[in-house]
Amino acid sequence: MPTIRQREKVRFASSGTPCAAWHYPGSNGGCVIMAGGTSVTKEPASDLFAARFNDAGFAVLAFDHRRFGESGGTPRQIVRFHEQIADWHAAIEYAATLPDVDPYRISVWGFSLAGGHVFRVAADHPRLAGAIAQTPLVDGRAIAPHALRSMTPRAALGLFGRGIADALGGLAGRPPLLVPTAGTRGTVAALTTPDTMDGDRALDPDNLHTTWDRTVAARLALRIGGYRPGRHASRIRCPLLLVVCDQDRSTLPGPALRAARRAPASEVIHLTGRHYAPFLEAHEQAVQAQISFLRKHLAPAGSS
Repeated sequence: MPTIRQREKVRFASSGTPCAAWHYPGSNGGCVIMAGGTSVTKEPASDLFAARFNDAGFAVLAFDHRRFGESGGTPRQIVRFHEQIADWHAAIEYAATLPDVDPYRISVWGFSLAGGHVFRVAADHPRLAGAIAQTPLVDGRAIAPHALRSMTPRAALGLFGRGIADALGGLAGRPPLLVPTAGTRGTVAALTTPDTMDGDRALDPDNLHTTWDRTVAARLALRIGGYRPGRHASRIRCPLLLVVCDQDRSTLPGPALRAARRAPASEVIHLTGRHYAPFLEAHEQAVQAQISFLRKHLAPAGSS
């Protein structure tokens, strides 16, 4: 784990809900806005990369989506795609006001579910200087059949049964019915693909994030198949860096590669490994490629 230098806890409002974030002051005017996938909070999602970006001179704003981590919003652990996209918009607006940030040199960065959000957010913000989507979930319809095949029939029925009960309970004002975000095959969890259990050793190898809640409201299982942010790829005007892992069995490389081909200014980095390889054995290759991309598109002219 790289050394985390000075950073400060900040908050910004998203549709009236406070979102918690870490701000790492930068020195070159560029800024990277970061968030994680599904229930992954800002520290396990970003610490490994944020410190390296900051060492390269970039400011970082790493935030929790509403209803997760230290951000506000109740009920908790519920993923609502439109809310999370709104949180990204609010984060971009807030980052542009920071004294160390040039509002025309901001990039967004996300992985997994948040990597999918990057496609929609970048399409909606033409003045972004760049966007990095790492192992992104860009097409729920394409990955849903694969995710289902990774479950036993009994576990799949259990998940969708809980999803229906959770959705109906939400309409009645009952607390969310939670399931683990990741689980082994045969358990009732949001995802049981072969590489999903790499998450703990990738994101929290030293068990430092004791308050990280690794659960999500079960209703997500009913909605994820309809989430297709890759459809917005053709509207992305900023440079887009896509990081795919060729053996990724969670979000799959194929849908992301097809989406990136529709983005007018996309670059692709292929890594050997599974979904969490950028945090594990392929980390140095991933971070070096991303810093190179950021220097090219965010750093001031003439900087190294």
